[in-house]
Formats: sequence, structure tokens, C-alpha cells
Amino acid sequence: MRLKNILIVVKDIEKSKQFYHDLFGLDMILDNNGNIILTEGLVLQDEKIWKTFLGKAIIPQNNSCELYFEDQNIEAFARKLETLYPATQYVNRLMTNSRGQKVIRFYDPDGNLIEVRTPM
Repeated sequence: MRLKNILIVVKDIEKSKQFYHDLFGLDMILDNNGNIILTEGLVLQDEKIWKTFLGKAIIPQNNSCELYFEDQNIEAFARKLETLYPATQYVNRLMTNSRGQKVIRFYDPDGNLIEVRTPM
């Protein structure tokens, strides 16, 4: 068995598709009416579909998981994030952790937690 995809719930699929393309270079592989598969295995699912399937409310910023990315030039990434998405809500802006890695944590437009850090 192997993990095939990671699915996150979004309110506006087009807005989220643009966000993940702009910041991470993820491109659409498949558009399946409310489910979009992006490169690297990220799936965006329309919130209405998820609510119908689950039968429960969606809780943004629940902090129960995060999408993790690495970038050698994290300063450039932080500038791009601030320029393209100035209303971003941060958990922490660019900082250096105790192991000497630079890290930034923030929420996507739907409250999904994202971490970007320099590689080990």
C-alpha cells in the first residue's frame, strides 16, 4: 500500500488553485468537478462536497495538520508571499529555529496550515 494523495478542503477552488500555483508552482493534473488534483499529490476539494460527504461543519484553522514544504531560498519565498498575498494570516513570520533552520508558518485562504522551511 502507498499514500496516493493529500486532500484539503477549500471554499473557492479557483482561488486556491491559483494560490498553490503562485506560491509553490503546483499545476493542475485533473479537474473532476469539485476535486482538483495538483502536481505533488495535493488535492483540492470543494467545501460543499466535503460537507455533504462528512455531514459535519468544516473548521478552518483547526491546527490538526499542516502542509510542509522546503525551499533553499526561503527569504525570496517570504517576499513573494508578502507581495502576492499581503492579507496572509501568519502563525510566525520568517524566523530561525533552535536548529538553525529558517521557517515560516501561515494559513492558506481556507485556514489550512502551511509550513515552509529551509532543508536540513
